Amino acid sequence: MQKRRILTGITTSGTPHIGNYVGAIRPAIAASRRADAESFYFLADYHALIKCGDPARVQQSTLEIAATWLAAGLDPDKVFFYRQSDIPEIPELTWFLTCVTAKGLLNRAHAYKAAVDANAASGEDEDAGVTAGLYMYPVLMAADILIFNAHEVPVGRDQIQHIEMARDIAQRFNHLYADGLARTDAAFTLPEARIDEQVATLPGTDGRKMSKSYNNTIPLWLPANELKKAILGIVTDSRAPGEPKDPDTSNIFALYQAFASAEETAAMRQAFADGIGWGDAKQKLFERIDAELAAPRARYEALIARPERIEEQLLAGAHKARERATPLLEKLRWTVGVRKLDDRPAAAAAKASDAAALPQLKSYREADGKFYFKLTDADGSVLLQSRGFDAPKDAGRLSAALVEAGDDAGALAPLLREALPADADATAGEAVLAALGALKADKLAKQAQKAASA
Repeated sequence: MQKRRILTGITTSGTPHIGNYVGAIRPAIAASRRADAESFYFLADYHALIKCGDPARVQQSTLEIAATWLAAGLDPDKVFFYRQSDIPEIPELTWFLTCVTAKGLLNRAHAYKAAVDANAASGEDEDAGVTAGLYMYPVLMAADILIFNAHEVPVGRDQIQHIEMARDIAQRFNHLYADGLARTDAAFTLPEARIDEQVATLPGTDGRKMSKSYNNTIPLWLPANELKKAILGIVTDSRAPGEPKDPDTSNIFALYQAFASAEETAAMRQAFADGIGWGDAKQKLFERIDAELAAPRARYEALIARPERIEEQLLAGAHKARERATPLLEKLRWTVGVRKLDDRPAAAAAKASDAAALPQLKSYREADGKFYFKLTDADGSVLLQSRGFDAPKDAGRLSAALVEAGDDAGALAPLLREALPADADATAGEAVLAALGALKADKLAKQAQKAASA
């Protein structure tokens, strides 16, 4: 059975905090131990350049995040662990994908729209301060995913759109280069977003979502005394010791629950009902977090002191990852026409000859989200182009019905009126009749052959 490929990346533009650990790092490392999966973990330093203009910060963040993954338990011998910039196939694939990505699709990206809306609200030009990097971010993310044909990408809800865009870009590429992809067996897998509803979103020290943008994070690898100080600074209400407290609205309880066992959580819930003082609650929170992080903190400190060791592991991981990426990129180069001038494999030429013997009825999805089909003759000329359908089953039903009708002009007339745009001529010309007749004859011949061999 084919293993599921799961891909996770983290942008190297900041210092990991306990929200990153609970929400992404810890569950991803647990998932890396799945026997039915191949796991890909990468440091997204190209993405960091979009957000961070400080080269030293990007380098230091890359070191800190790599050390964090390793200290937290990631085994680079059992997964693909690499730095994005060490895989040259990713930017090359980004360009291939850029050339088929509709500008309208990128116009709808949340980050770009938010920047445009903010400019409009302040009276600026709508593209003021918007870089091409920000605009093209979804294409680079699609390349990250598609270069390894990942099946699953664990993301938060705010990232679902990027996975949907990666699917749209992959579908578009698969459609435009269908013949070449069939010959090279290189069609893209359509990735799926995986949302883990059980993963907690932690509150920060001020009660809002823990985020670097709010400056309310607790850095993951603080020494014990500094961790305690940060926890003591968490905002609480004014209820005194002895007064019952609501655990479901408490930042302290939410943080404690993210690290505690079910039994420990139940005991803390009872302590809140009994009126535990905030100082005591913060002390228990510190003790629980420190108990989990003490051993990996020591590993982290040892790792961060030897960056050359981490560099070796990343380069080894890149070598292993490129064993997957390079063959696929070579196939994609051939598919799009970036080839040696004498590179015309006999097998590919034979398949091309076979494929050209019949007209083709192709279904595909466009950047507008609708589903289409078109009929082409043996030379690839378009004979019939459908209107857009909201559901793939509607496009599929009509294309199948056209083949079933074949060269019967009477049966085709109502089908064409339903399938074509309102302003199109719904009369079936000789070329359309001949093409559909050939497809129906081929279908019947294959059915007869199958029945004879049964």
